[in-house]
Order: sequence, then C-alpha cells, then structure tokens
Amino acid sequence: MAKRDYYDVLGIAKGASPDEIKKAYRTKAKELHPDRNSDNPKAEAQFKEANAAYEVLKDADKKAAYDRYGHAAFEGGMGGSNGRAGGGFGSGQGDFSSAFSDVFDDLFGDFMGGRGGQTGGRRAARGSDLRYNLRVTLEDAFSGLQKSINVPTSVACDACSGSGAEGGGEPSTCPTCSGMGKVRAQQGFFTVERTCPTCSGLGQIIKNPCTKCRGAGRVEKERTLSVNIPAGVETGTRIRLAGEGEAGMRGGPSGDLYIFIEVKEHDLFERDGANLFCRVPVSMSTAALGGSIEVPTIDGGRGRVQVPAGSQSGRQMRLRNKGMPPLRGGGAGDMIIELAVETPVNLTSRQKELLREFEDLSENNNPESSTFFSSVKSFWDSMKG
Repeated sequence: MAKRDYYDVLGIAKGASPDEIKKAYRTKAKELHPDRNSDNPKAEAQFKEANAAYEVLKDADKKAAYDRYGHAAFEGGMGGSNGRAGGGFGSGQGDFSSAFSDVFDDLFGDFMGGRGGQTGGRRAARGSDLRYNLRVTLEDAFSGLQKSINVPTSVACDACSGSGAEGGGEPSTCPTCSGMGKVRAQQGFFTVERTCPTCSGLGQIIKNPCTKCRGAGRVEKERTLSVNIPAGVETGTRIRLAGEGEAGMRGGPSGDLYIFIEVKEHDLFERDGANLFCRVPVSMSTAALGGSIEVPTIDGGRGRVQVPAGSQSGRQMRLRNKGMPPLRGGGAGDMIIELAVETPVNLTSRQKELLREFEDLSENNNPESSTFFSSVKSFWDSMKG
C-alpha cells in the first residue's frame, strides 16, 4: 500500500513553517492517541503515521530530501542533500521517543506542572485558594459594610521565614531530578514522565528541616481580616482578596481568598435583582373607597402610596428608585408594592348586619363575580346540550 504524503498526513501545506508543522503534529497526536481512541482500531496506525511524518518534517535536512525525492529519499539507499547515504535520515517510520519528546511538554505541560526543559529548579508551589461563605442581611447588602472575619489558613512559618529549612537556610537542588521536579522513564514504545518521588515535584530538598513547620515552610493559623462588602451585593456575589489565601510551600506565593456572599431572607421585602417587592395588607373598605397607606422602605424610611378606589388583591404600585443600589453602575431599582385586600374577621353583630345590608345593595358592584358566574352558567348550559 502506497504511503500517504506526509504533508497530507499532518494536514499542512508544503511550505509550512517549523512552528506550523509542530502545531499540526501536536493536534494530530492529541486527536489520534491510542489512549483516547480505544474504540477506533485504526487510531494506532494513524498515530504512528503522524509520528513518522513529523519525524521527517521537523528535521531541516530530512525535510529538504523529502521535498525533493518524496518517500524514495529514505528507501533503497537514496542519499540526502548532506551527503549521507542509505538511510542516513532514518527510516520513514521514525522514532516515537524522539518525535514525541519534542511536543511532550506542549501536550501535557500544564497537567504535569510546567515544561521540563527549564533550568534553575522549579518555582516553589503556590498556596491553595480559599473560600469563605459570608451571610449578610438585606440591609447590609443595601448600604454595604466593613466586616471582620476569622479565616483558618496556613501562613508562612516565622521560624524559617517560609523556607522550610532550619534557621532560614536555602533548600538544595534535588539530586534525582536535577531540580526539574519530574523524571522521565522509557517504557517500550512510550516515554513516561512522572513527578519526582524524592522532592514530590518541588525540585528542591531540605537536608535540615525546620522543627516548627517540619520543612513545609508554613504553619496553620487563624487570621482576622477586614473585608469591604460593597453596596448592591446579592447571593452568589464573589469577592476576591488577592494573596490572602493559603501560604505557598517553602516560600511559594500565597493563594487567593474568595468571599462568597449569601443574603439572608427578609421579613418584609423580597428581592428580584435590583427591585424589591413588599406585600402590604389593606382593609376591604380602603380597597373599595381608596385612600393613602404608609409603607416601609429598605433604607429605614417611610413612603406613602395612594390606593385607587376599587383596588383588588394583587394590584401593584411602584416607588421609583426605592429598590437596591447597583453593584456595577446603573440606576437603583424600584420598590414594588403589592396590595393584599384583607377580609375582616371576628365581626360583631352590628358589623355582620351592615355587611348583609351592603351585600343586598351590591348587585352591580362586583363586575368580576358577574363575569365569572355568567361564564359558569354558559358552561353548564352547554354541558346539558
């Protein structure tokens, strides 16, 4: 079976740059890796084909020979442009370890903790981010506040200044990984990279650990922090305090502290974004005749609302700009007043007498009832038919 053109295998043009070739191979390697394609029997062969193509095209001399002679440059003793003869460029199958190691860090660098080619040791490990759940009242969310919180965390050890070494001495380079934090081992077809077992990936070891922190460079401690809660926060708002998280290992940078806000439910107001809803009971007579009622506002003040005559339960009225302030710009929300017409209870004999008299005189004063029962009568008549 004829071999496919190496440029077609990687999906690139013949004039592709070295960076484009490497990027194309990296994409193919991710796509076709056998570990990701257990249900595709052709994946392994395609993976090897892409590897062979990259092994040739990544090398300037091999690429020049291939561009001139094609696959024949590596078969039957064809010589290369540099004078090497008979397979001087290697077989077309290529060596997996050589090709794959060039892009190993690009494929798995983030997962394995960074590129392995760096010198001078790995950077000390960054501390973990911390989360703190803070409950505030609706009034606090309206006005904002400054609040002190106690956070259990890890802080830099003062005995060793965070280095982890007794007396603040400097750690030494790990002899196993030469400061890389990881080691490589050849396992047949694959080159496997693992975290260094001696230094646990830090690239450094401590010969004389600090007795207070036992070489970690940090100790457990509860810290008191002052947090500024801006006006307008709501449940789910996240506040980031940079560098206030857990201290890093052996002098590494600290993580961040994230404050997650939860606003408590209120007895009077219900929040919907920037708007506030307040359900206000009104007497039957006020709803029928109209009148003025006094309502509370979230800032602790009072507002007056005019109830139109003939108002029904559920009717809403709006107080402009009496809702919650904006967290990120824009105007304040509104306060929505929802009327709840209240039916009187514990009536006296005289009140009952007056209501019955009122009922007898209310034949044309209940339009909703009239409409409803008219529809009911029509429904029953249709069912009889």
